[in-house]
Amino acid sequence: MPRALVIELAPDDASAGDALRGAAARRLGLPLEDVGDVRVRRRGIDARHGVRLRYDLTVYVAGEPVPDEPRLEPPRLAPVPAGRTPVVIVGAGPAGLFAALRLAERGIPAVVIERGKPVQARRRDLAAINKQGVVDPESNYCFGEGGAGTYSDGKLYTRAGKRGPVEEVLRTLVAHGAPASVLIDNRPHIGSNRLPGVVMRLRHTIEGAGIPVRFGSRLAAIEVDRGRVAGVRLATGEEIGCAAVVLAAGHSARDVLAIVARAGVRLEPKPFAAGVRVEHPQPLIDAAQYGRHAGHPMLPAASYRFATTVDGRGVFSFCMCPGGWIVPSATEQDAVVVNGMSLSRRDSPFANSGVVVAIEPADLERLGY
Repeated sequence: MPRALVIELAPDDASAGDALRGAAARRLGLPLEDVGDVRVRRRGIDARHGVRLRYDLTVYVAGEPVPDEPRLEPPRLAPVPAGRTPVVIVGAGPAGLFAALRLAERGIPAVVIERGKPVQARRRDLAAINKQGVVDPESNYCFGEGGAGTYSDGKLYTRAGKRGPVEEVLRTLVAHGAPASVLIDNRPHIGSNRLPGVVMRLRHTIEGAGIPVRFGSRLAAIEVDRGRVAGVRLATGEEIGCAAVVLAAGHSARDVLAIVARAGVRLEPKPFAAGVRVEHPQPLIDAAQYGRHAGHPMLPAASYRFATTVDGRGVFSFCMCPGGWIVPSATEQDAVVVNGMSLSRRDSPFANSGVVVAIEPADLERLGY
């Protein structure tokens, strides 16, 4: 039976199979020839000050060679049955696409409506923002297939501890083209250059099960009959009857809040964070984190995070993008909003991070909102 253990390796040895097997043999007190195969299951870097910089690896060790795991492939879903009233999913971002996928797996009819465009068509609108400062309010860094995440980084980790297991989500992404490294890295990352293809293939799986994804379809109203959702109306005037509505519109679709309020949904304010995005030279961050090892070819672009309290209010870093770029993510003309992103190689000479402060509902009340 394979045995699981944690081993530590210097950066020079982190990619060497013999060094990995040797470290495992020493930990187990076995001759090297008795270690047949070592598979990495978790990988992270310990760069804390005062600690020898190292890779921490969780590995499975077997006494004989183990066959490679089969490549993950998109699922072949049976068509959802026709004739039933569908669920309407508002938004084709990650929440909306995964909601559609789960419904398809259970044979529940649905339709996804998305105000923006498919990933390929979005590229032209992003170019217009970057080069000319022209914002299409329906197709931009926030709106369109895959949502804001498609063209802004694709980090796949969270500080929250109540999200539940995410292994199934990661395996689904790998099956649709994400790198297999996201299954083992402590801080998995896909990259804005790879995400469009992943999102498009995920949509093809959903459509293959008979769930349509309709682009250029902006929600205008939710129709309610005797206290129950009966359908939605699009900006074109078209009405779609439905059994339920899944709102997966993202935080930038502020008009959706007014729509659900008119439908009688109770809204409650909640704390949020606002701030600025700070850019640094990436070598500065590498030197601060890695010290004399900065620039080592086995070390990725370094990241950081911080949290502190100023005058009783939380201030913290958010969405740190090593080797990345700052991008304009406004959804309307004459607005200034920025976000950060990295390509999969994270080889930009710059790093950037949001630095934000907690805003409480009481703060808005004092301002008259």
